[in-house]
Amino acid sequence: MAERLKRLGLIGELSAEFVGTMVLILFGCGVVAQVVAGGALTTPPGGLGDHDSIAWAWGIGVTMGIYVAARLSGAHLNPAVTVALATFKGFPWIKVAPYVVAQTLGAFVAALLVRWNYTEALAKADPGHTIKTQFVFSTLPANGNPNLPVHEWGAFRDQVIGTAILLLLILAITDMLNQPPGANMGPFIIGLVVVGIGMAFGTDAGYAINPARDFGPRLASFFTGYGEAWRDQYGNLYYWVPIAGPLIGGLVGAGLYKAFIGRFLPTAEPEPTGTVAVPED
Repeated sequence: MAERLKRLGLIGELSAEFVGTMVLILFGCGVVAQVVAGGALTTPPGGLGDHDSIAWAWGIGVTMGIYVAARLSGAHLNPAVTVALATFKGFPWIKVAPYVVAQTLGAFVAALLVRWNYTEALAKADPGHTIKTQFVFSTLPANGNPNLPVHEWGAFRDQVIGTAILLLLILAITDMLNQPPGANMGPFIIGLVVVGIGMAFGTDAGYAINPARDFGPRLASFFTGYGEAWRDQYGNLYYWVPIAGPLIGGLVGAGLYKAFIGRFLPTAEPEPTGTVAVPED
């Protein structure tokens, strides 16, 4: 019975990771499709309004995905988060591979839904399903702009830095020994972190900062007509960059938090924010 309950518990965790990541990608890939193919914004394509709406929708997707999955799985929604937590926070290594598979499948299914929903708009905007609309689903160096000289290694550097920032801040926000947000505001604050990374580090590589977010939709686009999904606008194999960069960056960011903040925090949890200790008579 105990083994069965344990197995059911893991199934629930994986289900939460699947659905939470699916929610994240529905918002994220959906907003890029809306900007690139739908032209629904009043700002001309490529303008500041487009970039800001993309950054905000990705942040909203992260927030809502965390609210969906947090109780059951902790809402990693990102292999870089899962690997970093296993390395530095005691998350069981035996669960890492199942979590990564569930996250990637959730991203894959969500991207298929976005691809299906925007079938007509994408066909109109880009009948050949080329690099022009590929970045609706997966990231590219310089967001596919051949006039900005960012290639694989520049994008790799960007992904290491961006994901390091993400993991450093996630550990800071969720560390109960630090100063965590109260009233279940953690998911909202983490969503703002993603918005900020998108606005500050969105040019060089499209801020994937999540291997599942990139590989799942990339695979979905490949199966639905984007034959060059694995390559960038220069024809180079690129799919590995938003996988390897975030995995390394996540370890760097979590390690920095542990080295510079975590090891100096008190070992007992502080009083909840807003409480006042009443002295004894």
